[in-house]
Amino acid sequence: MSIGEFARLSRLSAKALRLYNELGLLPPAQVDPDSGYRWYAAGQLDNARLVASLRQIGVPLAQIQLILSLEPEAAAAQVGAYWSGDEADHAARRDLAGYLVDRLAGKRNVMYEVKVRDIPARSLLCLLRHASNKQEVWDLGKEVIGMLKAQPPPRVDGVAGAAFLIYYGDVNQDSDGPVEFCWPVPQDLACQLAASFPGLTLRTEPAHQEAYIHLAQDPLTATPSQLLSDSFIAWAAEQQRQPSDLPLRVTLLTTTAPVTDASRRGGSDFALALRDRAGAA
Repeated sequence: MSIGEFARLSRLSAKALRLYNELGLLPPAQVDPDSGYRWYAAGQLDNARLVASLRQIGVPLAQIQLILSLEPEAAAAQVGAYWSGDEADHAARRDLAGYLVDRLAGKRNVMYEVKVRDIPARSLLCLLRHASNKQEVWDLGKEVIGMLKAQPPPRVDGVAGAAFLIYYGDVNQDSDGPVEFCWPVPQDLACQLAASFPGLTLRTEPAHQEAYIHLAQDPLTATPSQLLSDSFIAWAAEQQRQPSDLPLRVTLLTTTAPVTDASRRGGSDFALALRDRAGAA
């Protein structure tokens, strides 16, 4: 059938079909070698209608390409995971909107509770990537954990040994981080371990105090950064403490060793390193 007929039956515009062809998402069944005119087969309609439906609920094109490549059960799981994340994003935006309304109306907002802890000097195996959405951040973590699974390194016990993400910038359509995934390793074995993982960068971090906010949820759900930031600012003003120049980090408590049922449900901590009382970082 012609591109016009296929567009009508699939509920996709001819413009969208041209784009999806360029992306390899919905290539035509046949292209006229002389005119370049595209022809589609009736058997392509199911995929085209699925693409149209997925776009209506906001699924990104790259994720649609993955969904189309999967068996039905796995594809259904991907759609379910996307929608759960989208609902979490919506809930987070709703909370942020309510917070902004209250602040602009002069009401006192309920802030997150901020606590302080000491973090010892530690050696880190790290991977830095640009990321413009949650999926890319998730892929970064999976990449590092995949490397480490092949030859598991010795663990550092406790919160200081939990993996964490450092956000050097926002992750959204307007900003791509970058984001760094860090895995603490024993200091006496750090150089030896770094040689075993050439894809990761070894660096050290000095001992410091950090202010943190605990959230019993997946760190990749869209916790409004403005709420977190304002909670830290209000706390720092009350306590007369000053954050260091180190950026926001998210400690993944589910990676805390030793692994127990409690650590698997650990949630995450959003943290900012603090300057000491004398003003040093």
